[in-house]
Amino acid sequence: MAEPVIVAGIDEAGYGPILGPLVVTAAAFEVPAEKADASLWDLLQGAVARSAGKGRRRVPIVDSKQLYHRAGGLRRLERAVLAVLGAWRGVPPSMQRLLALVQPSLRPLIGEYPWYAEADPLLPLEADLGAVRIAAAALRRNFDEQSVRPVGIWAETLLEGHYNRLVTNTQNKAVVLAGLALRLVQRMADAFPDRPLLIHLDKQGARAHYGPVLMQAFADRRLRILEESDEYSAYELSAGTSRWRISYLQSGEARQLPVALASMVSKYVRELFMHCFNAYWSAKAPAIRPTAGYYEDGTRWLREAEPFFSDLGIDRERLVRQR
Repeated sequence: MAEPVIVAGIDEAGYGPILGPLVVTAAAFEVPAEKADASLWDLLQGAVARSAGKGRRRVPIVDSKQLYHRAGGLRRLERAVLAVLGAWRGVPPSMQRLLALVQPSLRPLIGEYPWYAEADPLLPLEADLGAVRIAAAALRRNFDEQSVRPVGIWAETLLEGHYNRLVTNTQNKAVVLAGLALRLVQRMADAFPDRPLLIHLDKQGARAHYGPVLMQAFADRRLRILEESDEYSAYELSAGTSRWRISYLQSGEARQLPVALASMVSKYVRELFMHCFNAYWSAKAPAIRPTAGYYEDGTRWLREAEPFFSDLGIDRERLVRQR
């Protein structure tokens, strides 16, 4: 019998804002080899919904934009993300426990940022914990029925000052994003060194040619181009008996469940950081209205907050992201 395949997706949240972190996530499942190219939405339809509107009983795994709108709150996105985490490793009871699952290396860096350093909100923030646990149990049953199981969720969270340093070094934030995604590929490869990997990444823009970037990042592997177009580019990277297939998809979160899940986890992690950010500033200066960090509202927030920077000893380079 052929060895099960690791099927994974990578996506980001927070590429455009001027406040808060950039988060890139990989979500991976072990799938029987004969089902590796099947739609995971179809395989898991007993507990997973492909549409946000159909997720009342099932867990919607969709583009995070379908589940989260600031005016509507975090509840729907949070229920879905924590249910998947619960089915994988148990529902994390706090933000720091969640980060310890997906990015343990981040903890020492958080201490450099006063608005995050002491924060550890209990989870869930808005969703009902009982509903999360019921959804997690349903997912576990569905995974077992289909011989599909979640095997890893990894995040690369780039906090503001670290983001600025990398963008200064590269002079290109697209290069920074690509580097974080490739770091996640390496983390998956380290976790499953002898397993076949099928990895889907969401495309940024209409770029069609990723071969040179992959060859530079994984110089010990032979690269074969399978297809290259504006919509879809696919590559095989091999070393001995080890085979990876990496594809870049336009609107990947609508085409591959692992990419949609990566989008959701990235957005949830970023929103947890923004929750801590706004809580810190509300305590220091209650007159400052909360922000989501995107350009227009972020600029408004800076106008309101800047008079407090000097008294609080705030380093602007650690707070405001370069565009």
